Amino acid sequence: MAGEGRDGVRALRLASAALAGVLLLAVLGACAGRTQRFEYARVSMGVPVRVVLYARDEAAGEAAARAAFDEIARLDAMLSDYRRDSVVTRLGERAGVEAVEAPRDLVHLLRVAAAVSEASGGAFDVTMAPSVRLWRETRRTGRLPAQSEIDAARQSVNWRAVTLPTGESGPVRLERGGMALDLGGIAKGYAASRAVEVLRARGVRSSLVSLAGDVAAGDAPPGRDGWRVAIRGERSGEEGPALGTLRLRNAAVSTSGDAAQFVEIEGVRYAHIVDPRTGLGSTRRVQTTVVARRGEWADALATALCVAPRERAERLRALAGDAACVIVEGDSVRIIDPAGRLRWEGDQPPVGVGVFAGGSGLAGSSGGSGGGGVRR
Repeated sequence: MAGEGRDGVRALRLASAALAGVLLLAVLGACAGRTQRFEYARVSMGVPVRVVLYARDEAAGEAAARAAFDEIARLDAMLSDYRRDSVVTRLGERAGVEAVEAPRDLVHLLRVAAAVSEASGGAFDVTMAPSVRLWRETRRTGRLPAQSEIDAARQSVNWRAVTLPTGESGPVRLERGGMALDLGGIAKGYAASRAVEVLRARGVRSSLVSLAGDVAAGDAPPGRDGWRVAIRGERSGEEGPALGTLRLRNAAVSTSGDAAQFVEIEGVRYAHIVDPRTGLGSTRRVQTTVVARRGEWADALATALCVAPRERAERLRALAGDAACVIVEGDSVRIIDPAGRLRWEGDQPPVGVGVFAGGSGLAGSSGGSGGGGVRR
């Protein structure tokens, strides 16, 4: 009996020790799984870039953010029409002469752009570079170009005159001399989504990346159901009250419009977005916000909806599957969201638009049009 008692005590001690070990492992596991919030900022693609992420420690956060910024810089070196050594610049230099070998990223964006151009009736056109350059000069000088200058620039604009390879990468040719690409209405959204993918590949699942008015989000912050993205109207300003707040996760949101970037000439207000039909800045007083799974779709659709005929809005939205859009024009607010992708904070959608990552979540970065903020 005494031996059995000692064996029982020994067994109890062993069981207690095992339980303590299990509890210790559980505590250590919980500590290992705990993440901290980190924020980083740089300038790239000509705009403020903000990265917010949750990582296990500062070293891991900095390494992940560096990889995200490197990816954005890589894309900028490829897609910028300001860089003399970019693939986009080389395409313009060889326009009407020969094809240029294009990497996968550029070919993908040109395919997305062609789809949006088709659905918008040509209101979105990445071959608008000649007209965009002319309009940049107009915004700088405040003087409208002569009609002959406008017509000359428009002669080199035609999205159908871009020949793409059959594969994911390969030779791209601009068929007319004088053609050139301007990817300003699609590249930043794509870069934001690619940065989120890079962060995820490094084990950082909860993140948000913004390039001015183009925002992409990974998983929600720990313990939350999404990143809060505030939406403000075009006249409310950065400090104005939010008209609504979206909850964003594993999606992208872009805004476009004339609220922040415009010029008034001879009593007419022109947006920075060039209308291919006129070769001048659009005169529509409209702002759009698009939520889609991918940033390149959100970016391109938000731009196209500012210029395309109103009746094409649903056709454009449907290009990106379950995308949703909010179009504000004058006193009219139109929301197209058949799949219920817009997840509002509270019961009601906003009555205005203009979103950018900033405020409390991203150290006050400001974006393309309107005002807004992202918070945890």
